[in-house]
Amino acid sequence: MLRYLGYDPERVGPVHRFGVLGGAAVLAVVLLVVAIGTGSWWWWLLTVVAVAIAIVGLSDIFQIHHSILRNYPVLGHIRFFFEKIRPEIRQYFIESDQDEEPFSREDRSIVYQRAKDEEGARPFGTKKKVYEGGYSWMTHSIAPTHLDRRDFRVRVGGPDCKQPYDASLYNVSAMSFGSLSGAAVEAINKGAKMGGFSQDTGEGGISKYHRHGGDLTWEIGSGYFGCRNNETGRFDPGKFAQQAEDPQVKMIELKLSQGAKPGHGGMLPAAKITEEIAEARGVPMGLDCVSPAGHSEFSTPIELCEFLGELRDLSHGKPVGFKLCIGHRREFMGIVKAMIETGIYPDFIVVDGTEGGTGAAPLEFANHVGMPLTEGLSFVHNVLRGADIRDRIRVGAAGKLIHAFDIARAFALGADWCNSARGFMFAVGCIQAQACHTNKCPTGVTTQDPLRQRALVVPEKSERVAAFHRNTMRALAEMTGAAGLEDPRDFLPYHFMKREGDGDMVEASDVWTYLPVGFLVRDVGFDDEVFRRRWNRASATTFKPPDPAGRTQTRTSAGDDARQSSE
Repeated sequence: MLRYLGYDPERVGPVHRFGVLGGAAVLAVVLLVVAIGTGSWWWWLLTVVAVAIAIVGLSDIFQIHHSILRNYPVLGHIRFFFEKIRPEIRQYFIESDQDEEPFSREDRSIVYQRAKDEEGARPFGTKKKVYEGGYSWMTHSIAPTHLDRRDFRVRVGGPDCKQPYDASLYNVSAMSFGSLSGAAVEAINKGAKMGGFSQDTGEGGISKYHRHGGDLTWEIGSGYFGCRNNETGRFDPGKFAQQAEDPQVKMIELKLSQGAKPGHGGMLPAAKITEEIAEARGVPMGLDCVSPAGHSEFSTPIELCEFLGELRDLSHGKPVGFKLCIGHRREFMGIVKAMIETGIYPDFIVVDGTEGGTGAAPLEFANHVGMPLTEGLSFVHNVLRGADIRDRIRVGAAGKLIHAFDIARAFALGADWCNSARGFMFAVGCIQAQACHTNKCPTGVTTQDPLRQRALVVPEKSERVAAFHRNTMRALAEMTGAAGLEDPRDFLPYHFMKREGDGDMVEASDVWTYLPVGFLVRDVGFDDEVFRRRWNRASATTFKPPDPAGRTQTRTSAGDDARQSSE
């Protein structure tokens, strides 16, 4: 038998791994004889099962895709079964309340409880290890304040904006219809209307599920969905102006990059494009829908600013800004230089941290590309301060901001408001199954399968969205009062402490310092070598790094030159 299957009996070694296959084959023969003799359908049923196992085993031996099945027919499937359910086993039985995979059970639970208007208090003290490196806390006041109001807002719109928007300090971050189900988008939009906050459409355009009265921030990506010329794939001013007239659209956001996969484009295959997705994105059926890695309407910082000015004019003065995850810091400084040179300033900038992650991304991009929110937000804040334009541009922050402590800390680092995507996904029922890219989301949040979407009951989930926002704002107000402040935007770095790896505690203001206003553009008696070096290398006319001044590179020096050029 072994020789027939291509094995040398003298060299094949122990054959017990084929025992299940052999046993199934022998059992099938025995059961067949018994079934024929008795005529009982029970024996025939057992025979069919044994024959099926034997057939699976034989197919395992001859298939060419899985080595483990060729060596362990039938038994090898047990390995694949446990591999398939490994995330669930880990989540329900192994991970602790503090393990972040990527959100800890404790973090998810507080969202669920606030969304359901349940008590969120914890008995018996903190579970955090307060003497270990990385632990952080807020400093409180002996004279706390009491804040009756919860609806904190910030006005977005600079001097050139004709229709400023009073945004909530906590809003829904960018998630496209297509990535989210129609039911999830609708529930979030209705919840946003109830709670008086805004929903970012994501770059997938404005769908019919967005049109339920909730305020919208219309995100425009490199595919220009919703304002796209189908023949060229480029920006269509007429289509944009028509969409931007909608009173539900409060702000226009140009996406330069996103935290989940900065510098990476995407493609939605034609087979996955439904009529609803085609309608929302303004693309034809039957063709792949491509989102390039970069924009086609501009290639320099000055052209970017001019495009922002065009969007503002076409939208009749609505707030216009851009979103990015910080990469080469020199490039952002070049954009700031272009603002000063052209006199065209965005009304807002949203800083997305690399820890953002509703979009499925290649592993290398998700884990190792882009700057985390803390460093990116502090950098943007200080560059705008250094250029003396911070007071005319609002700064939003996005990246794992789901409870009041993280939101307050983002304000201390320079944010004017915060966005959350996965927080509101949890509010509509996400259980962090991490099956978003498979179209098999078990709760109907990230699937286009109508049957799976049925699990998400829009009226009930929209109430939870509004409740999560309301209770998070209440917690933020309580933390603000505990610090002795009147508004969450009054938080400063010195309100937060962190324990270093050596056990010492450090004040956040010692690490995330507010640099002096105007130090990049005039002499204020202060300078910072790191900022100054990059500022001098930044250009308003190109994103490309400056030439290395004709220096001859060697294998030793090339790395240093390239690193300086890229930064």
